[in-house]
Parts: sequence; C-alpha cells; structure tokens
Amino acid sequence: MTQSLAGRIEVVQGDITKLDVDAIVNAANTSLLGGGGVDGAIHRAAGPELVQECRMLGGCKVGQAKVTGGYGLPARWVIHTVGPVWQGGGEGEDDLLASCYRESLKIARDKQLHTVAIPAVSTGVYRFPVHRAARIAARETAAFLAANPLPERVMLVCFGADSYTEYLTAVQESV
Repeated sequence: MTQSLAGRIEVVQGDITKLDVDAIVNAANTSLLGGGGVDGAIHRAAGPELVQECRMLGGCKVGQAKVTGGYGLPARWVIHTVGPVWQGGGEGEDDLLASCYRESLKIARDKQLHTVAIPAVSTGVYRFPVHRAARIAARETAAFLAANPLPERVMLVCFGADSYTEYLTAVQESV
C-alpha cells in the first residue's frame, strides 16, 4: 500500500528492509549494535558486517544520526538515528525526535542520495505516541525537502495499518 503526496513524500505500509532505495533509516539504540523492532530487523537483513561497522562508530547520541553501508539490504546505506524514549512529553522528546529526522535527512543530502526510507522512529518500544510522532515526522520532512533538492523522495514507512493511517493524515496536513 503506497500513497504519493506532493511528489516527494510518500507514506508506505510495509517492511523497510525490503525497499530498494539509496538509504534506509534505522531507529537504533545508542549502542548501534542492534536491538528489537525495526533495529533488529535491519541488523538481521543486513548481516553481520553491519554490526562490525557499527562497532567502529562508538555509538550515537539521542537525536543524532550516523551512516554505514547497507550490506545485505537492497539499500546501499543505513542511516542510524536514535530516537527519544517517551517520558510523558516534558523531557524534550519532541525536539529530540525532530532532530532525528533533520539529522538523517542532512546525511542523505550530504551523501547526495536520491531516495530515503524512514520508519516511524520511537513509536515502538520507545512508546512515543504515534499521533504526535507522525506530525513531527511530516513537519520536519516537508520543511527539509522544501529547503533542499536532495533527497528527491522520502518514504515514511509504517509497519502497521494504524501507524500508516496516522502518518498519511499527518503528511496530508503538512503539504
């Protein structure tokens, strides 16, 4: 299931590890060494070389992003970003999540990547409310694309139908 919006932002329901794009974004933990959810799925699909390269990066701070090769994935690159754990909204979670999108898109732009797929960062085990996260993702992605020619296309990838509906609505509201 795919819906194209404004030509440059798409909301997709599916498995991010199967997408043939220049880069996928990994909703990583601070160690970058794999975990549950999308992080674990990306590490499994990429193979052991991914964790070997991640070991050399020295981790990543919340709100920041780092890049590695894609190895066994269809994507050539993996941009790892560490989203905030939801703590009720009073600990700067919104700003940190917004930073995840900006920093990931900056890496894509600087590497001259044309297509990037980003999951619903922090909405799984980190418990960020999907409604709120979707609006931050849509706002930050739309603003970045309005100011930059690259990446040409960003796919916001949702695993489940409820998340897909929230992200689709948020993107429609922001473009």
